[in-house]
Amino acid sequence: MTRPTEHAPHIPVLLDEVLAALAIRPGDVVIDATFGAGGYTRAFLDAGATVHAFDRDPDAIAAGREWPETRGEPPRLVLHARRFSEMVEVMAEAGVARVDRIAMDIGVSSMQLDQAARGFAFALDGPLDMRMDKGRPNAADFVNEGDEAEIADVLWRYGEERQSRRVARAIVAARPLTTTGELAEVVRKAVGYRPFAKKGGAAKDPAPRNFQSIRIHLNGELDELQQGLAAAEHLLGDGGRLAVVSFHSLEDRIVKNFLREAANAVPGGSRHLPEARPSTRPRFGQVSKAIRASRAETERNPRARSATLRAAIRTAEPPHQPKEHAA
Repeated sequence: MTRPTEHAPHIPVLLDEVLAALAIRPGDVVIDATFGAGGYTRAFLDAGATVHAFDRDPDAIAAGREWPETRGEPPRLVLHARRFSEMVEVMAEAGVARVDRIAMDIGVSSMQLDQAARGFAFALDGPLDMRMDKGRPNAADFVNEGDEAEIADVLWRYGEERQSRRVARAIVAARPLTTTGELAEVVRKAVGYRPFAKKGGAAKDPAPRNFQSIRIHLNGELDELQQGLAAAEHLLGDGGRLAVVSFHSLEDRIVKNFLREAANAVPGGSRHLPEARPSTRPRFGQVSKAIRASRAETERNPRARSATLRAAIRTAEPPHQPKEHAA
C-alpha cells in the first residue's frame, strides 16, 4: 500500500474539469473557498483572475502569504483566514458585492493529510487532533470523553460504519487514546480487519471511514457546506459559475440536492401524483451531471478516486431567502 509522506506533492483533484466548468476569463473575480495548498488558486491566477482565497486553517493562510501575488497594488491574491460559510460578510468587508466564479473543494486538504502532526491521517502516526482550526475540541477529546452512544452515532451517521456500536465500545474500552495509530488499531481490531482476508486482494481498511466520520463531526463540515452553498448563491452574479468538488457521499448529496432545488429540477408527475410545478424561477441553470476523475488521473493521484464535481451557472433570479428573512 502506498503511504502518504510528510513531503508529498499537492495535486489538485479534477483540475482540468474544474477549469472547464468555470471558464475563467482574464479580469474575473474568483473565490477559492478552500485554499489549502493553493492548487486551484494557482491555476486561477494563471488564467488571469483576481482570487479571494478562504481557509479556516491558519497554516494554509500563513503559507499563502508567501505568494508574490499577495503583494501587488492591488493584490491579485487576497487571503481570508475565515470559514467559507462567511463569504458574504467577508466580501462585503472587502467592498465586493458580486463575484464571477466560485470553486469549493470540500473536506480535508492534502496538506493536512500529509502532516502527521495535524492528526488527520490514519496512515501517519501523530497526535489525535483532526481540527481544521483550533477553536474547538479535538479528536482526543471526543474519543476519550464522549459518550459511547454518541461515538457510535457519529461513526454511523458520517461514516456509515455498520459495526459502529462495536467500534464505539472498543474505543471506550481502550481509553485513553492519544495517537492516530492507536485509534486506527482499535478500529481495525473491533471490526476484525485482516488486510488480505478478501478473496482476490486486500480487504477494505475500516480506519479511513471512521477517521473521516470523526473529522466531519468535529469540524461541523456538513453544516459548513450547506451555509457555504447558500453564500455562493448570494455572491454570484448573473452568468456566474459555481464548481464544487466533494469526496464523501453525504457531501455530494447535499450539493446535488441544493443545485436540483435551485434549478427547479423537480420530479415529473405520474398518473397517481400531479406534476409538481416550481413556485419560482430557477436560480441556477446548466447544472452538470456528476463528473468523476478519469482512470489516468486516479492512477496519478489515488485521492481522486472518491472525488465528484458538480457545476452550475447562476441566473439573474434573486437568491433564495429563508422564510424568517423573507420580506
